[in-house]
Amino acid sequence: MSTYVYGITTGSHSSLPDGMEGVGEPARQVRIIKEGDLAAVVSDAPEGLRPKRRDLLAHQNVLAETGAAASVLPMRFGSVSPDDAAVAGVLAERADHFKERLEALAGKVEYNVKATHDEEAVLHRVMSENPEVRALTEANRKAGGGSYDDKLRLGEVVVAAVQHREVEDAAELQRALEPVAAAISVGPESTGWLANLSFLVERASAEDFIAAVEEVRKGQPHLEVRLHGPLPPYSFVEPGPSEPAETHH
Repeated sequence: MSTYVYGITTGSHSSLPDGMEGVGEPARQVRIIKEGDLAAVVSDAPEGLRPKRRDLLAHQNVLAETGAAASVLPMRFGSVSPDDAAVAGVLAERADHFKERLEALAGKVEYNVKATHDEEAVLHRVMSENPEVRALTEANRKAGGGSYDDKLRLGEVVVAAVQHREVEDAAELQRALEPVAAAISVGPESTGWLANLSFLVERASAEDFIAAVEEVRKGQPHLEVRLHGPLPPYSFVEPGPSEPAETHH
């Protein structure tokens, strides 16, 4: 039977709370596969697993319980290996990498920050900041609304100015939050968001990070900022560009 993997932790963390249940219906019993100094937190994999709310919560709960006692590298929902032997093989093969990551992520959590523009507020800001937009708007107003071409030109200039503002705001958001984070991972571009950023944050200084997000909200009222977390550090299991991995010889 294939093996469902929740996360990887140190070999010294060899016990789980009694009767811990994972994904599946009926829920599969969670167990540990030890290999050298490492251990994988696993269960049997249910057939045809789908990301249903119950199973997503079970996955998160196993990680939360394991992470409460020791550092854990979280695997994303749906990580399945052919069998226990294959899991042990990966632990052995990538031991140095997993140990380095466990050390790097100890005591840290992930926060995801997404931002979008408040349409009305950003248009107001573009109007006040951009001389070309102001001049064209004024010229059209004086001309009783302006010709079709004039309106088209104004529309193009406004769209370009808003797009420029998106790039500027994404960079500004990153600059404001980077100093209070240990590392950053830029997420895939997703429709509707001008920024999708994941930050690795020391659990002990999470309040400082949340306060920094609040400062951005106050200082940039034309931005709608969504904060999600604390999460297991899914985006940092592999080292990102802002955090080079140690080279092992």
